[in-house]
Amino acid sequence: LEVVESGGGLVEPGGSLRLSCAASGFTLDYYAIGWFRQAPGKERERVSCIARIDDRTYYANSVKGRFTISRDNAANTVYLQMNSLKPEDTAIYYCAARLMLTGGCPTDYDYWGQGTQVTVSS
Repeated sequence: LEVVESGGGLVEPGGSLRLSCAASGFTLDYYAIGWFRQAPGKERERVSCIARIDDRTYYANSVKGRFTISRDNAANTVYLQMNSLKPEDTAIYYCAARLMLTGGCPTDYDYWGQGTQVTVSS
């Protein structure tokens, strides 16, 4: 069972990227999915989360209004659309999954991906 991130890269300030979190070995329908990031020398930060049952979403204040999380159950994938990117968004981005019996976003996750690098620079 694993999740795999993709879609990172180098983008200029103001640009956009879409990250993907694909599940292998399980169905994302039953899981809450979180996106996290960690920049060099900084602690890991939760960026966004999408709940299992009602698809309720959560965003960190630093990305609210710029990032959008969504899920495509048919593709077994969760996306993070990142617009108006800033240099301070530079980090390794991770997705994580947790099996949930109820809605909401958990504080702990069961499965973590290896991460994808996002660099925002001119």
